[in-house]
Amino acid sequence: MFGTQDLLLFIVSGLLLNMTPGPDSLLIMARSASQGWRAGSAAALGIGAGTCIHILAAALGLSAILATSTWAFTLVKFIGAAYLLYVGVALLLSKRKPGNAGATEAPVHLLALSYRRIFVQGFFTNVLNPKVALFFLAFVPQFIAPEAPDKALAFILLGAIFNFNGMLWCHFLAISASFASRKIKASTAMGHWLNRSVGVVFVSFGIKLALSDRS
Repeated sequence: MFGTQDLLLFIVSGLLLNMTPGPDSLLIMARSASQGWRAGSAAALGIGAGTCIHILAAALGLSAILATSTWAFTLVKFIGAAYLLYVGVALLLSKRKPGNAGATEAPVHLLALSYRRIFVQGFFTNVLNPKVALFFLAFVPQFIAPEAPDKALAFILLGAIFNFNGMLWCHFLAISASFASRKIKASTAMGHWLNRSVGVVFVSFGIKLALSDRS
């Protein structure tokens, strides 16, 4: 269909890959637990917008520059790593939210952001990761038929399917994390240490990205 092949296998593989934990899913869960599912949805939509940029760049051949140019890959890699480190350190340095006197429970707290800022945060978390661009260059072409009359169009179609499935999974994460947060009713201290834990993971992702290569 439209120059694609093994479409069902592509959909199943894409769903499994979208379920793989990473900074994107962690950001969605953290925002949902702190500000509700709408905040998690805003992060998910930002991540989806970043994925659209990667898809279009790969379809137009721009992502090939990252695959062949050491300096371009290194530049984007360090910008992305710096952003992940920035988010992680901000969480590590966050202070415990003061509660009411005598209160024993409070919801998990992150610094509240507008939905627009959460969207932007999700966008940059995704779009500044060059590994995502290289993933699309390596994964999607396997499902484009050799005889496809317009391979760029087939690439965009497959990328749109992948992103749509990813948005379904991301919004499931957002709703699930928000629901779990309300049920658990974590204490203020637990929420504080959850911030620290999420911060450590983001810092580790940033360091891992900074030390990674194109393979």
